[in-house]
Amino acid sequence: MPAPTVTLSADDARRIALRAQGLLGAPDRRAGVRGMLRHLGAVQLDTISVLARSHELVPYARLGAVGRDAVETAYWGSGAAFEYWSHAACVLPIEEWPHFAFRRRARRARGHRWHVMEDADRSCAAVLDRLEAEGPLTSTELGGAKNGGPWWDWSETKIAVEWLLDTGDVVCAQRRGWKRVYDLAERAVPDALLHDDLDDRECLRRLVALAGQSLGVATRTDLADYHRLRNEQVDLVVADSGLVPVAVEGWGKAAWADPAALEIAPRGRHRTTLLSPFDSLVWDRARTERVFGFTHRLEAYVPKPKRVHGYFAMPLLAGGRLLGRVDPGREGRTLIARHASLETPKAVQPMAAALLEAAQWVGCEEVRVERVTPAELAAPLTAAVAEASAAI
Repeated sequence: MPAPTVTLSADDARRIALRAQGLLGAPDRRAGVRGMLRHLGAVQLDTISVLARSHELVPYARLGAVGRDAVETAYWGSGAAFEYWSHAACVLPIEEWPHFAFRRRARRARGHRWHVMEDADRSCAAVLDRLEAEGPLTSTELGGAKNGGPWWDWSETKIAVEWLLDTGDVVCAQRRGWKRVYDLAERAVPDALLHDDLDDRECLRRLVALAGQSLGVATRTDLADYHRLRNEQVDLVVADSGLVPVAVEGWGKAAWADPAALEIAPRGRHRTTLLSPFDSLVWDRARTERVFGFTHRLEAYVPKPKRVHGYFAMPLLAGGRLLGRVDPGREGRTLIARHASLETPKAVQPMAAALLEAAQWVGCEEVRVERVTPAELAAPLTAAVAEASAAI
């Protein structure tokens, strides 16, 4: 690695990361959700819905109380995005279709998913024929997603259409009732983008550059994790990505920065908000601890007796720092803070404000606090919520 051109303090790196993620400075409301998607490069999808699904919480955190219908329209309404494998299953800007050619080629070369089809050629041909004749369809409409067993016991049709999605013959350009709606790539992807002409190196160079822009400053592992590349793939192209080597005090690892992020010092208004655990600011747990000194773990898949912070604990961002988390729930028109964990007494007022804003966004009329850690902050948080509610 070349010698670093700049040395950043840990606070510099934190602020650069916040700005790169759209959480420092005035939100770009004119560009809206589509602009946010292009800026982040990927928005992770997940089935869990508490306040809302994760792909709705991500624009909410950056743009405020954007309408939930507007979010869905921005992602799925005009061919501006598609769904594919990036950090996980993600919504991606349609402009990036050519840059995932390396992954589509890798899937084709592997020859199958973990599921095995009895007659792959026949099943895939049948799916393509149905889509061509009838237009976009869900797996249920294609003939059923399951064989009747556990959730992973997919039908031959479901295996076939997911394989076609992996290899790029089929695109998910919409979700309907949380079901993927599949269409032929030739209909869903603009002609100018519908190609796999870019070689693997060019695809990787673009995705590493995008990760650097979206993160602001990052280690090699950070860059790799953003679109789930391998470290050696980053090594292959990072020198040609346009990113510059930097040193960050306290990181103990080599880092790269987006040169545009270094040109102007990151300043502006900090957003106070609750974050999805799948938000790209915090989805990499090691990076979150390094940048923010905050340890966070999604406990949705942890047995209930072993959970520390709750099923879907959402980190609290305020003043450019992660000051706590809350496990929310809903009962009718009441938002419930089932467990609010606060790192410091300074988190009380921001948590109250964030809870009230979230409640209004999802149509709740009041907030109830059930449990607070540490216990001595329970009364102050309850009082702050009541005071904020009275001011509305």
